[in-house]
Amino acid sequence: MYMIIVGGGKVGYYLTKTLVNEGYEVLLIEKSARKVATYHEKFGAVVLQGDGAESSTLREAGAGRADVVVAVTGDDEDNLVICQTAKKMFNVRRTIARVNNPKNEEIFKKLGIDVTISSTNLILSIIEQEIPERGLVHLMTLKHAQLALVEGTVELGATVVGKSLSEVEFPPNVVLSAVLRNGALIIPRGDTVLQSKDEVIALSSKESEEPLRQMLIGG
Repeated sequence: MYMIIVGGGKVGYYLTKTLVNEGYEVLLIEKSARKVATYHEKFGAVVLQGDGAESSTLREAGAGRADVVVAVTGDDEDNLVICQTAKKMFNVRRTIARVNNPKNEEIFKKLGIDVTISSTNLILSIIEQEIPERGLVHLMTLKHAQLALVEGTVELGATVVGKSLSEVEFPPNVVLSAVLRNGALIIPRGDTVLQSKDEVIALSSKESEEPLRQMLIGG
């Protein structure tokens, strides 16, 4: 597998270092001649000086045979251009973009970027998981920005307690994927009866997350 990483900041540096150590074929593209000289000493020939947002630089980097292009510069606009150029001009199968402003994450997805990484949203997700009273936390946002995999715990006063799934009228576009009870996995069926302290994992549209949360916490 051949991967091109654009952006030689801390993220790009450590990503390149890790992938090289794990035996992957990697090329790091960085604008700064000073950084490139330093990285040459550390990585050898796997560093190219240039602007990864320019098609000529990607062509020189061999983007036509790349399996993955990862854009991790500090500029969201550059990361978007890099990934779109890789896809449209060089038919790169998989593009991954760092998103510095979380407000841009949905835009990136709508414009065809395969994977977006927002450190702000990752930290928020960790915080959510450490706050049990939150009621419903994101496990994963899917490629389609309006869908997410969410997890919640059924509370004692919830209206769903003691009811079978066939009796529960879930919000639109909600599919219960799994129920965890005392550490045991239950595959949900129509006759599955929900109990307090059950942990449920569901696929939900953005609009249905709040109604689902209300159902699970009972308020």
